[in-house]
Amino acid sequence: MDLKTYLSQERGRCLQLAKAIGAHQPDVSRWASGVRPVPKHFGLAIERATGGAVTRKDLFPTDWHVFWPELAEGGGAKK
Repeated sequence: MDLKTYLSQERGRCLQLAKAIGAHQPDVSRWASGVRPVPKHFGLAIERATGGAVTRKDLFPTDWHVFWPELAEGGGAKK
């Protein structure tokens, strides 16, 4: 699922996610709207905070395998 869809499913999710990953709410909103790209170092935190609803593969569809090669081998986020 993409970040925008995840955030739109429940009121207040943007702020909740921002707090959970240690980011600013306006930044998370900009990432979701596509104004700014999601920084790579937030990929795993977002995946964990969303309970896997938004994965690193969802966030970085073209280059996730470069940063997280273990995902290409069938592994997932360690919780």
